[in-house]
Amino acid sequence: MATEQSTIAVAERPARAGEGVAGRRRRGGIRPERVLVFLILCAGSVIMLLPVAWLVSTSLKEPGQVFRFPPEWIPNPVRWQNYPDALTEMPFDRYVANTLFITISNMIGVLLSSSLAAYAFARLRFPGREVIFWILLSTLMLPQAVILIPRYIEFRQIEWIDTWKPLIVPNFFGAGLGGVFYIFLLRQFFRSIPWELSDAARVDGASEFRIYWQIIMPLSRPAVAVVMIFTFLDNWNNYLEPLIFLSTPTKFTVALGLASFRGLFSTDWHLLMAASTVMILPVVALFFLLQRYFVRGVVLTGMKG
Repeated sequence: MATEQSTIAVAERPARAGEGVAGRRRRGGIRPERVLVFLILCAGSVIMLLPVAWLVSTSLKEPGQVFRFPPEWIPNPVRWQNYPDALTEMPFDRYVANTLFITISNMIGVLLSSSLAAYAFARLRFPGREVIFWILLSTLMLPQAVILIPRYIEFRQIEWIDTWKPLIVPNFFGAGLGGVFYIFLLRQFFRSIPWELSDAARVDGASEFRIYWQIIMPLSRPAVAVVMIFTFLDNWNNYLEPLIFLSTPTKFTVALGLASFRGLFSTDWHLLMAASTVMILPVVALFFLLQRYFVRGVVLTGMKG
């Protein structure tokens, strides 16, 4: 009987200990530092959302209400007609189709070129690997505007100006927008994958390309999702390169279409804000759909140097 009572007491001890910890937490309440951090984050969120709120507000105003002082956050009256007017004044369906074609093509090019280069730097051993990688990484210090003139001269010599080729082809060779950065991100993730998987595949007779395509890439979905999101954002919002390389209106992208609302002497701000609101919706939707992969990929790509 005594033995049974002692066994019951020992079994109930952890539960009572847990109840004591939970009770102390309940008695302690919410810690002040957590409340302070929460308030700071809320204030920062409000500050970051103010431009978006002003964008939506201006898109629903009459032309004479845009610069009224004091500002009106809630339009009166609300002018929903700005949206159909903005989307029909310019051939935005054509601009969206052009931008989607360029963006999807670049996503394919970046996925192939950056992942192959990252696999070589992360998983293959060859002389001068680290030196070549650091030389490649040093090109991140060069702003795109610095190399824009040499690239324009090069593309003009091969008669690529006023075509989509300067906006697409470099991404298939890791030389497009953010190409080196994407190589760096994927390399960091590839280095965190256990080497035993590759060694086991080689013992079974798998080639390097098969190891890359059937083992490394399926395990790297979070990092690939991050690269795809960044590539989509870079190309959807790209303004400078289409402005330099394109001149035919039927080949314009969304960014150039939005700039068309700004005239020489006046700007249709209410229409520009309405079109801008519509054009940021795919970006917002993409982020919320892939937010889990995005955050996980950003965290994991920095785990191993």
